[in-house]
Amino acid sequence: MIENKKKPNPIDIHVGSRIRLRRTMLGMSQEKLGESLGITFQQIQKYEKGTNRVGASRLQNISSILNVPVSFFFEDAPGDHSGQSGMAEASSSNYVVDFLSSAEGLQLNRAFVKIADPKVRRRLVDLVKALAAEAETE
Repeated sequence: MIENKKKPNPIDIHVGSRIRLRRTMLGMSQEKLGESLGITFQQIQKYEKGTNRVGASRLQNISSILNVPVSFFFEDAPGDHSGQSGMAEASSSNYVVDFLSSAEGLQLNRAFVKIADPKVRRRLVDLVKALAAEAETE
């Protein structure tokens, strides 16, 4: 039996998930991104699932709208061995994606990037580290 349905390419799935990650980090809806690109939110859904491949010019537009370099969408892509990406780095980047995919992580990220003063941001990081260390000793 020959199956007509073609499975999405792992790179297309990865790029789509990175589009979704960045869009949600910015608190942008699929509708808003679609409007900015002149396409429907359904098309954005297909891109994010990897069902439809994102063309080069469209990816350039998306990177501009989401304010990231095009390379952002390919970071940690399957089969990407351009860096010395070992297992530790891969699990580390997965941890970041998992964190930013959680409601709390997303809220923390959105609030943190709104803090303009680098000293306040540094003190906040120090506070979180201290709280984490305190939790470990309990």
